[in-house]
Amino acid sequence: MVSRDPRRERITIAILALGGQGGGVLADWIVALAQQEGFVVQATSVPGVAQRTGSTVYYVELLPADAAESREPVLALMPAPGDVDIVIASELMEAGRAILRGFATDRTVLIGSTHRVYSISEKSALGDGRASSERILEAAKTRCARFIGFDMEEIASRAGSVISSVMFGALAASGALPFPRNAFEKAIRSGGKGVEASLAAFAAGFEAADAAPQAARTERTALEPTTPAGAALADRIARQLPAPAQGVAREGARRLMEYQDRRYAELYLDRLDSVLAVDSASGAWRLTTAAAKYLALWMSYEDVIRVADLKVRESRFERVREEVRAPHGAILELTEYMHPRPQEICEMLPASLGRRLRGSRRAQRLLGRLFSKGRHVRTTSLSWFFVLAFLASLRSIRPRTLRYVVEQQRIDEWLALARSAAAAGRYEAALELVECQRLIKGYGDTHERGLASYRTIVEHWPALQARVDAAASLRRLREAALADEDGRELSEALRLIAA
Repeated sequence: MVSRDPRRERITIAILALGGQGGGVLADWIVALAQQEGFVVQATSVPGVAQRTGSTVYYVELLPADAAESREPVLALMPAPGDVDIVIASELMEAGRAILRGFATDRTVLIGSTHRVYSISEKSALGDGRASSERILEAAKTRCARFIGFDMEEIASRAGSVISSVMFGALAASGALPFPRNAFEKAIRSGGKGVEASLAAFAAGFEAADAAPQAARTERTALEPTTPAGAALADRIARQLPAPAQGVAREGARRLMEYQDRRYAELYLDRLDSVLAVDSASGAWRLTTAAAKYLALWMSYEDVIRVADLKVRESRFERVREEVRAPHGAILELTEYMHPRPQEICEMLPASLGRRLRGSRRAQRLLGRLFSKGRHVRTTSLSWFFVLAFLASLRSIRPRTLRYVVEQQRIDEWLALARSAAAAGRYEAALELVECQRLIKGYGDTHERGLASYRTIVEHWPALQARVDAAASLRRLREAALADEDGRELSEALRLIAA
């Protein structure tokens, strides 16, 4: 049992949960639990404004019945900063939000899942927009009276239930409420739906919170090659590349074999060899290691063929089924929004035909009418599944498409710039040129904006390379380009460097 201020009779609980995670169910269980134990209870909720841009906050206040008898209680409708006894967060970022908003303080028991559901702002950032999980965990440990954190989503998945059941189990194990375990289980049974699965997840959450308040992070281990082609590429990497670059190169080769074929992965290694030729141990092989990462990313660019391939994979349907927790045997319908542009249609055609259509005003007008609007596509229907499966099957002709020809030329020019800078003794600038690939990502308008920023920086490289601060200037320009989508920061950085 957690010690509480004996002068304080109220118990205040804030639940921060995303849509579909059962935050409302958890609040209902707490209400049922308090009522069956003779407490006066009030619960309110304020929903978030949009998917993952804001969570729903459920607020519950409990008051012993004998305290309520002496005077009519006045209970709050929303949590107040510094006045919350228990915070339950369904995801690590929600725990961080609770700390920032002042809900989780040095008087609070914070119970939170350590898994991540990335926010829209994190996903749409031009660079790496992910918030630091380590900083949130450190704040949770140091700023709260007690922190109970582990991957509750994983435990819920194993138990075949939802995360709210696991959070309820962690709440019971915390001792933050003056009720025995069987009272929590009785509250679950009173709900009458999915009782057995919820009880199993509750028990798993109780045991995890009781035994391991902070689960250790598991490091990802490299997968061993499973085919002769993969083994041959791994052997080549081990023989020819320096140790610091080998792990990244193996992952890059695996990615490109899955993206295209063995020949494409061999082209990747050939290009890495050309970078290695101008690298040296004095630079700790940083140039080759960076090139191994960013070259793999650029060579696996997203085109119509790639998007279609990802949409119809069996593993994707299985993942969606797990995420929505569809019962075994249930029919799942999946509707997606797609909006290919005329340019992308031309780029998936053979290079000569694609160029002719892209340069024809008549063809562009026709394609513009056909693809002026996006479509909602049911990828679980036979018709659309076969359309996407056909597009995915065009992977074999990808090397003859216009997009392939254009991208390979861009890649070769990029690597040539970096090699030239390294050969001229500008090692740090060569590294910055390699990292400029971070600007090029996604597809459609996102890709075009990033490519435009990349071109702007590269066009200024001849004027920058004679400067003593060439590498620092490149870094400033790249970070400015990643700061916004409309290019204002990049324009300002160029003006300042020129001045």
